[in-house]
Amino acid sequence: MKNLHFTQEQVTKILEEIAQRKEGVTMVMQIALEAIMRAEREVFNEEFGDVSNGYRMRKTFGHGKLLELRVPRTRFGAFYPIILALLKDQEEEIRKTAFSLYGAGLTTQQVSKIFEEIYGKAYSTSQISRLFESAREEVRAWLERPLEAYYPIIFIDATFIHVRRENSVSKEAFYTVLGVKPDLTREVLAIVNMPTENVTGWTEVFRSLRKRGVEEIGLMVSDNIPGITDAISRVFGGTEMQLCVVHLMRNTKNKVNSKDKPVVKRWLKDIFRTGDSSYTRQQAIEKWEAFCDYWGRKYPSIKRMKNNPIYWYYFTYLEYDYRIQSMIYSTNWIERLNRDYKRVTRMRGALPNPDAALLLLGHVAMTKEAYKWKVTSLKYETEKFRWSE
Repeated sequence: MKNLHFTQEQVTKILEEIAQRKEGVTMVMQIALEAIMRAEREVFNEEFGDVSNGYRMRKTFGHGKLLELRVPRTRFGAFYPIILALLKDQEEEIRKTAFSLYGAGLTTQQVSKIFEEIYGKAYSTSQISRLFESAREEVRAWLERPLEAYYPIIFIDATFIHVRRENSVSKEAFYTVLGVKPDLTREVLAIVNMPTENVTGWTEVFRSLRKRGVEEIGLMVSDNIPGITDAISRVFGGTEMQLCVVHLMRNTKNKVNSKDKPVVKRWLKDIFRTGDSSYTRQQAIEKWEAFCDYWGRKYPSIKRMKNNPIYWYYFTYLEYDYRIQSMIYSTNWIERLNRDYKRVTRMRGALPNPDAALLLLGHVAMTKEAYKWKVTSLKYETEKFRWSE
């Protein structure tokens, strides 16, 4: 075979005839790649004193086509064709592109359609799902990564997503734990599926954070979630707690009729004011008790709120520097992330299982560029928080 010599025109003609057959382009690509690898092996053998030792079969992608290649081997096993590394990079790029489209809100069917237009090959939804495997590992590793020892503030809030369990669909809570780091940037520490909320479940969540390296939390901001205040006290004793004022105001207004809503809203805004250096926690609690007394005469559910000690946690923010109160009295920072979650899940209906939901939410959270920006105004609070700069 080495003694055969073809002109460029003859080689071109042979390749044209092959390419015109069914799957001919794939065959030409396969022939060319195998020829390159064989030639590369000869050069390798001459340079390193190795000898050829047959072939091994390898499946890979090339421009969207699945290729079965005969990869040359050498006796000492040190030979790896450069072209295979390039194809591997392309295959990884295909995986990343597929998941980026999926993570941006497209369904597997829509991703398949785009791939068909780009690569001229129809990918089934199951093939697209298999391309996500490396993304699943990446998201899983990110959600289990080591964490900082100290977080001045953590925020916890839920988004609700329809997921399938066996033969039924339910709307389940997926909680995001967002931490503010000592360098004033933010990061998502965890995303947890919590079908039922209780102290045992939240204790496990906080123990998981501790196992990943967290030793101290300065302030926790969350909604009034069953069991969460007891759980944080068990695992991170000394953490101060602030319950979300925005949730409280919304829930309280829902207890009154439409005619009273505007007046109740004004009362609540006055009680839960921010940015006033002369306004104290004790003053706010007194205003709250007066509110419960006045409106409790008409609405018994409001009357019962007065003597419930859980409501004291809504006023913790007033013990912090007045210039940061509006940033720590609610979970609004996670509300923005929740909107991103909804954007990528709303087109899909019910997700096939909770793991599929965690995959999507994890992808959105780990690519949130805004959390890399420093929230420099938090530095006003120096007595209760320790900052690294």
